[in-house]
Amino acid sequence: MANDTKKRGMEKALTNYGDAGFSLFLRKAFIKAMGYSEDALNRTIVGIADTGSGYNACHRNAPELIEAVKRGVMLQGGLPIDFPTISLHESFSHPTSMFLRNLMAMDTEEMVRAQPMDAVVLIGGCDKTVPAQLMAAASVNVPAVQVVTGPMMTGSHRGERLGACTDCRRFWGMYRAGEIDDAEIEEVGDKLAPTAGTCMVMGTASTMACMTEALGMMLPGGAAIPAVAADRLRHGEAAGARAVHMATEGLTPDKIMTPDAIANAFRILLAIGGSTNGLVHMTAIARRLGIDVDLEALDAMGRETPVLVDLKPSGQHYMEDLQRAGGLVTVLRELKPLLNLDCLTVTGKTLGENIEDAPAPWPQDVVRSFNKPLNAEGGIAVLRGNLAPDSAIIKVSAASPELMQVEGRAVVFDSLADLANRIDDDDLDVNADDILVLRNAGPKGAPGMPESGYIPIPKKLAAAGVKDMVRISDARMSGTAFGSIVLHITPEAAVGGPLALVQNGDRIKLDVDGRRIDLLVDDATLEQRRAAWTPPPAHEGAERGYLRLYLENVNQAPDGVDFDFLCPPLDGRVTP
Repeated sequence: MANDTKKRGMEKALTNYGDAGFSLFLRKAFIKAMGYSEDALNRTIVGIADTGSGYNACHRNAPELIEAVKRGVMLQGGLPIDFPTISLHESFSHPTSMFLRNLMAMDTEEMVRAQPMDAVVLIGGCDKTVPAQLMAAASVNVPAVQVVTGPMMTGSHRGERLGACTDCRRFWGMYRAGEIDDAEIEEVGDKLAPTAGTCMVMGTASTMACMTEALGMMLPGGAAIPAVAADRLRHGEAAGARAVHMATEGLTPDKIMTPDAIANAFRILLAIGGSTNGLVHMTAIARRLGIDVDLEALDAMGRETPVLVDLKPSGQHYMEDLQRAGGLVTVLRELKPLLNLDCLTVTGKTLGENIEDAPAPWPQDVVRSFNKPLNAEGGIAVLRGNLAPDSAIIKVSAASPELMQVEGRAVVFDSLADLANRIDDDDLDVNADDILVLRNAGPKGAPGMPESGYIPIPKKLAAAGVKDMVRISDARMSGTAFGSIVLHITPEAAVGGPLALVQNGDRIKLDVDGRRIDLLVDDATLEQRRAAWTPPPAHEGAERGYLRLYLENVNQAPDGVDFDFLCPPLDGRVTP
């Protein structure tokens, strides 16, 4: 591969028949069956990763975007060639899309590596697709630019504005509590996702789009454009055009995704009240480049980075409102004192130059000023304690302030199946001031670390009007969710972490200000429990295939839930 970097177009990544000339001849002979001329085949080639699928409504507009990107490539004299990869949709991936994220990253990396292209445009959208593509880009290090499918437009229900999936959780909670009936919940389901695109709240998809733009891997202005807008297609065209020049310039991801650029992405994560999943995904991207993410540094950033964006689930607005407010640059402009402005981006300019090139701001009520934030501190806090020796996190911006310093009785669920079987049981011994505990829902335990950290309020409490209570787990949570929820407890229960030792009735203390979460059980008792602990039974099918590969190699949440063999030695570090 070393000599391959000096080659271009069809000469790259030749199939090995022992005769390079014959390999090129054969390749051209077969691809001419697609109708290409010799002139076309001598151009700079830009690959376009197609993640469309009949199962993926978030990517419904992928065919239009591909055509727009192709147009941009050809306008600059390049040859665009689209190719398929795995497509992941959160709601159509069993057991969870996170289980398959690494597979998509491997698929994308190997297809970019195996096929001739001088640059690649990555089209993603739904939660795990963009991080998978950026992980691949980091590993293969071919000039790359990210394009997202864009958020949906909002719907309406009986005069009320609706957005997936924060409002879907809100209405489902009302349904569980008996506040709305079967007919109305079905009516709501028809209106929550009215267009193509990703969730229009600040869920994981929107979070990753914003973080990618701040990272410098997306052309300015691309994060918030609605999926159905003409501007979305124009942005795709611009990305295709830029990819041709990036190939000529040799502008590779390692020159863009530096520790300082990753720090910028984390600043945006905190300032937008973004999904906690953004932390896991950006960590995985960073580690593909040998860059360590210091959680203490992230927590320090959180203490000094205000939440500026008034979007659900932490605020009131939607992504289309952020676009009308000027897009992400409106946030970047307010955060300038905290950003590394000299970081290179896919434009060939620095982040600071991109901000200066943007149109002047105008009056709006979606993005607050730095001095008048929605919250004084960033949306995510990092916790430690004897229950989470390696770390846990909580999305403070979506939590109830009165539940940030509490002590309560543990009500334990041993698995997702146990949770499903007992959470709505009228005989469940639970009160509003208890702490719900879910375990064996981490990377190895579930498997795949599903978005099950949003433990539903027990039905009998919901019916009594309880809207929030402290919930803790080794799982993840959807960025569209809300509540006082501690996530990513590490080490997870399935590998023998302290979470595995919690028993019903134990006292747990949460102190977000002090950054602590502790199990109030003496060390001697915990050691006795540890001696008696046995690992959970093996997952069905764990003896073969991708599941075996996953279970044998996946790392923990603070390391990005990636495969350890895909991560090079760490030689860089993200600092405040």
